[in-house]
Amino acid sequence: MLGLIAEITLLFIVYVTGVRLLGKSALAQLTAHDFGAIFFLAYVLFGSIDVKGISQGLAGGITVIILYLTISKLTLINKLNKYLIGDSTYLIKHGKIMSHNLKKSRYTLMELLSTIRTAGYFDISDIDYALLEPNGEISILPKKDKTFVTPSHLDIDVSDPGLPIIVIIEGKIQHNHLDSLNKDVAWLENELKQKGFDHTDGIFLATVRDKDLNLNVYSEQNF
Repeated sequence: MLGLIAEITLLFIVYVTGVRLLGKSALAQLTAHDFGAIFFLAYVLFGSIDVKGISQGLAGGITVIILYLTISKLTLINKLNKYLIGDSTYLIKHGKIMSHNLKKSRYTLMELLSTIRTAGYFDISDIDYALLEPNGEISILPKKDKTFVTPSHLDIDVSDPGLPIIVIIEGKIQHNHLDSLNKDVAWLENELKQKGFDHTDGIFLATVRDKDLNLNVYSEQNF
């Protein structure tokens, strides 16, 4: 049993190290060769383990869980975090493509352009920063004059109407949600009558915003 636990521990560490060496792009893009490398790495390593019986299976499963939790704890230590997870990598900095970082990260220019287009920008000159994060995702910061206009840019005060709480689903009143709004069935029935509904039959969905208590009703005809 101890031999099995030792094998699983060693192979798990080798696998995690192997995936780290494959690079961040393997986790993000997962192209055919990325998927093949990760899949076959797991198959070759863990396929060599001979698990006999339920007791060894349970011991192996518990070992993997302990290893996962241990590594997760270690990532909380700043000095170890960059080795276990990695650092962010600049792919574009001050509007300039960092070609050496692209090569180092094994991230192609076409993949970078595709990610930028997905973010809503079709000209690379619109981008101020692009960072490849440790999880393989790319964070994009456009240049100030290319950012999407928001109400704050126009000094428009946008109030928060609150979270819509579901009070009716397919004709059935959700009493616990009404309680969270400090309202009862009588209040709901009164609100429904004001909108022309004498009963809940035929109401597919009804929601109430928790701030202004505005009722929105969606009948089956709306769907």
